[in-house]
Amino acid sequence: MENPHAERQAVLLERILKNASACTEMILELNHCIEEILRANASVKIAADLSTKYRKNVQYNLEATKHEFK
Repeated sequence: MENPHAERQAVLLERILKNASACTEMILELNHCIEEILRANASVKIAADLSTKYRKNVQYNLEATKHEFK
C-alpha cells in the first residue's frame, strides 16, 4: 500500500529543491557582484591607505619639529 502522504511529500521536496537551487544561483550572483565591487574599490583603498600614512607622517613630523623649537 502506497503512503498517502508520499505525493504531497514529493511535491514539497521538489519545491524545497527548486527554492534551494534558486537561492544558490542568487548567492553566486551576489558573490560575483561583490567581487566586482571589491575590484572597483581596490584603487580607492590604496588611495585611502596612502592618505592615512601621509597624515600619520605629517603628524609625527609636526610633533618632532614642535619639540625642536621649544
